[in-house]
Amino acid sequence: MLSLVVIRAQDIDRLASFYETLGCRFTKHRHGNGPEHLSSTIGETVFEIYPSNGVNESTVFTRLGFSVPSLGDALDKLRGLDATVLAEPADTPYGRRAVVKDFEGHKVEVYEKAR
Repeated sequence: MLSLVVIRAQDIDRLASFYETLGCRFTKHRHGNGPEHLSSTIGETVFEIYPSNGVNESTVFTRLGFSVPSLGDALDKLRGLDATVLAEPADTPYGRRAVVKDFEGHKVEVYEKAR
Protein backbone atom coordinates (compact mmCIF):
# COMPACT_ATOMS: atom_id res chain seq x y z
CA MET A 1 0.00 0.00 0.00
CA LEU A 2 1.31 3.46 -0.90
CA SER A 3 2.08 5.42 2.28
CA LEU A 4 4.01 8.53 1.18
CA VAL A 5 4.16 10.90 -1.80
CA VAL A 6 6.52 13.90 -1.75
CA ILE A 7 6.66 16.68 -4.32
CA ARG A 8 8.81 19.80 -4.28
CA ALA A 9 7.95 23.42 -4.94
CA GLN A 10 9.55 26.84 -5.11
CA ASP A 11 6.50 28.25 -3.28
CA ILE A 12 4.99 25.56 -1.04
CA ASP A 13 2.15 27.75 0.23
CA ARG A 14 0.99 28.70 -3.26
CA LEU A 15 1.16 25.07 -4.37
CA ALA A 16 -0.82 24.02 -1.28
CA SER A 17 -3.65 26.33 -2.38
CA PHE A 18 -3.92 24.30 -5.60
CA TYR A 19 -4.18 20.97 -3.76
CA GLU A 20 -6.50 22.37 -1.09
CA THR A 21 -8.96 22.99 -3.93
CA LEU A 22 -8.88 19.21 -4.50
CA GLY A 23 -9.63 18.46 -0.84
CA CYS A 24 -6.20 18.31 0.82
CA ARG A 25 -5.76 19.92 4.24
CA PHE A 26 -2.15 20.76 5.07
CA THR A 27 -0.30 21.30 8.32
CA LYS A 28 3.27 22.50 8.72
CA HIS A 29 5.88 19.95 9.79
CA ARG A 30 9.60 19.73 10.38
CA HIS A 31 11.50 16.49 11.06
CA GLY A 32 14.63 17.12 13.10
CA ASN A 33 16.89 19.57 11.28
CA GLY A 34 15.05 19.14 7.97
CA PRO A 35 13.19 21.91 6.19
CA GLU A 36 9.73 23.05 7.17
CA HIS A 37 7.22 21.47 4.79
CA LEU A 38 3.49 20.89 4.39
CA SER A 39 1.80 17.57 5.04
CA SER A 40 -1.69 16.24 4.29
CA THR A 41 -3.11 12.80 5.03
CA ILE A 42 -5.29 11.30 2.29
CA GLY A 43 -6.72 8.02 3.53
CA GLU A 44 -3.62 6.12 4.66
CA THR A 45 -1.24 8.09 2.40
CA VAL A 46 0.77 11.10 3.53
CA PHE A 47 1.13 13.73 0.79
CA GLU A 48 3.91 16.26 1.44
CA ILE A 49 5.15 19.40 -0.27
CA TYR A 50 8.79 20.21 0.43
CA PRO A 51 10.64 23.34 -0.62
CA SER A 52 12.84 22.87 -3.69
CA ASN A 53 16.45 23.88 -3.61
CA GLY A 54 16.90 23.83 -7.37
CA VAL A 55 16.50 21.95 -10.63
CA ASN A 56 18.15 18.77 -9.32
CA GLU A 57 15.30 18.37 -6.83
CA SER A 58 12.48 18.85 -9.34
CA THR A 59 9.55 16.46 -9.09
CA VAL A 60 7.79 18.00 -12.10
CA PHE A 61 7.68 14.65 -13.93
CA THR A 62 5.66 13.07 -11.11
CA ARG A 63 2.10 12.67 -12.31
CA LEU A 64 -0.63 12.77 -9.69
CA GLY A 65 -4.30 11.88 -9.74
CA PHE A 66 -7.16 12.97 -7.49
CA SER A 67 -10.76 11.83 -7.30
CA VAL A 68 -13.27 14.62 -6.62
CA PRO A 69 -17.04 14.59 -6.03
CA SER A 70 -17.66 17.08 -8.88
CA LEU A 71 -15.18 17.58 -11.71
CA GLY A 72 -16.99 20.72 -12.85
CA ASP A 73 -16.78 22.34 -9.41
CA ALA A 74 -13.11 21.39 -9.02
CA LEU A 75 -12.21 22.84 -12.43
CA ASP A 76 -14.12 26.05 -11.70
CA LYS A 77 -12.15 26.51 -8.46
CA LEU A 78 -8.83 25.68 -10.13
CA ARG A 79 -9.52 28.08 -12.99
CA GLY A 80 -10.33 30.70 -10.34
CA LEU A 81 -6.76 30.22 -9.09
CA ASP A 82 -5.47 30.65 -12.69
CA ALA A 83 -4.46 27.00 -12.99
CA THR A 84 -3.87 25.75 -16.53
CA VAL A 85 -6.25 23.08 -17.85
CA LEU A 86 -4.26 20.87 -20.24
CA ALA A 87 -7.08 18.48 -21.18
CA GLU A 88 -10.73 19.43 -20.90
CA PRO A 89 -13.15 16.96 -19.27
CA ALA A 90 -13.76 13.76 -21.19
CA ASP A 91 -15.45 10.47 -20.41
CA THR A 92 -13.21 7.47 -19.68
CA PRO A 93 -13.99 3.95 -18.45
CA TYR A 94 -13.18 5.21 -14.93
CA GLY A 95 -15.31 8.38 -15.04
CA ARG A 96 -14.92 11.97 -16.26
CA ARG A 97 -11.33 13.13 -16.36
CA ALA A 98 -9.44 16.36 -16.95
CA VAL A 99 -5.73 17.14 -16.71
CA VAL A 100 -4.53 20.30 -15.01
CA LYS A 101 -1.03 21.67 -14.52
CA ASP A 102 -0.26 22.80 -10.98
CA PHE A 103 1.74 25.95 -10.24
CA GLU A 104 5.06 24.07 -10.31
CA GLY A 105 4.37 22.18 -13.56
CA HIS A 106 3.17 18.79 -12.25
CA LYS A 107 0.44 17.26 -14.41
CA VAL A 108 -2.55 16.37 -12.26
CA GLU A 109 -5.38 14.11 -13.41
CA VAL A 110 -8.68 15.05 -11.80
CA TYR A 111 -11.45 12.44 -11.91
CA GLU A 112 -15.10 12.30 -11.09
CA LYS A 113 -15.83 8.59 -10.68
CA ALA A 114 -18.37 6.95 -12.97
CA ARG A 115 -21.67 6.28 -11.25
